[in-house]
Amino acid sequence: MEQKNVNGTDYPKIRIKVCGMKYTANREAVEHLPVDYLGFIFSPGSKRFVGKSPELQLFSTEAKKVAVFVDENISALLEMVKNYGFDTVQLHGNESPGTCLILKQEGLKVIKAFHVDERLDFSALNAYDDVTDYFLFDTKTDLPGGSGKKFTWNVLQEYSGEKPFFLSGGIQPEDTENVKQFCHPRCFGIDLNSGFEDQPGLKNLEKLRQFITRIK
Repeated sequence: MEQKNVNGTDYPKIRIKVCGMKYTANREAVEHLPVDYLGFIFSPGSKRFVGKSPELQLFSTEAKKVAVFVDENISALLEMVKNYGFDTVQLHGNESPGTCLILKQEGLKVIKAFHVDERLDFSALNAYDDVTDYFLFDTKTDLPGGSGKKFTWNVLQEYSGEKPFFLSGGIQPEDTENVKQFCHPRCFGIDLNSGFEDQPGLKNLEKLRQFITRIK
């Protein structure tokens, strides 16, 4: 029998996405943990940028892999996902619904990130409902991509849409109880990154293992 996840939704479990993978050996080790998604950042402005010519082995994972872009040219994006075998993209910039639609029409699954501070006009998300698969809520920052900082998760109680979402933004190893107490019927998964690293792109396996065990 399927059990409800920690948020009380009908999903069988809370999905774990570990983003910012950069090193093959580290990716192989993380993959052996109970993770569902691994994210690889293709934005040159990120400390976790996979590089201009990453080795194919980096992406040889059995987990669902997500290519993360920030306002990338569509043609270049499509070439990269084809060359490296991705079927899911995360758009972490100011990409329009039209961009998302083009990528959907190319057969890709689309995660669209939105940046949150004290509030967010959730009605603006309606235009993305039919052209995305998931939303991702991250902390608003002046810089492109993620910030590694938290926003006030209670803001998301105002979200009444049907699109499932990933919770992101500065989640730390000590946030286990906070994540468990966060309750939203559309929370599909959580996104882990800088709070679980020894250095940018190098994940701390023990921190991830302990956190995931407590969450699961």
